[in-house]
Amino acid sequence: MSYNVHGLKDDRAALISLIREANPDVLVVQEAPRRFRWRHKCAALADDAGMVVAAGGLPALGNLVLVSLRVKVHETWCVRFPLTPGRHLRGAAFVRGSVRGGRFTVSGAHLATDPAERPAQAALWKEALDAIEGPVIAAADLNEGPGGGAWRTVEDGLVSSAAGRFTFPATLPARLIDGLFVTPDITIEKYEVVESDLARQASDHLPVLAELTLPSA
Repeated sequence: MSYNVHGLKDDRAALISLIREANPDVLVVQEAPRRFRWRHKCAALADDAGMVVAAGGLPALGNLVLVSLRVKVHETWCVRFPLTPGRHLRGAAFVRGSVRGGRFTVSGAHLATDPAERPAQAALWKEALDAIEGPVIAAADLNEGPGGGAWRTVEDGLVSSAAGRFTFPATLPARLIDGLFVTPDITIEKYEVVESDLARQASDHLPVLAELTLPSA
């Protein structure tokens, strides 16, 4: 599951209910706590959702990866993109893990709203993704849709979730800017953008939910 939670500014009860109902093995969060008491706030979000923090928060500039207790975490790391003066510092979180015998690496990012700096961030994230061996899952709020340069950069060589379903804004979706990308050895069995009353209350983005089959060990 990939979800821009809008800095937890909206209906938290709806957000938690939606996540618990989906019961994902992995939740990739954009706009997670990244400032004052960020550790406590990220841990509280994970606990409320019945999950645990794997990586992210301040080190990944608000990108956060939560996992269920079904997932074994083997390694975590974060990267930061160069700062454009006057803009937000951004980055990505990475988790290498396994679930039910299948190994994978998942990464989450949130690219810039500024079209001038977004391509470089996409290229840096893509370079980091390409350096990973084995099955890879990448999830992000790219702030642009399929056909955009940054989207095409990330998508190159990967299988995309792009299916014409819009994710933003939650109340009246008109754009697909939240993407899920996997290496060809992973099968996307099911993909959906969750459109429900809870989703419209929980954030300004709709969450992306996918069922994935990992290659056998």
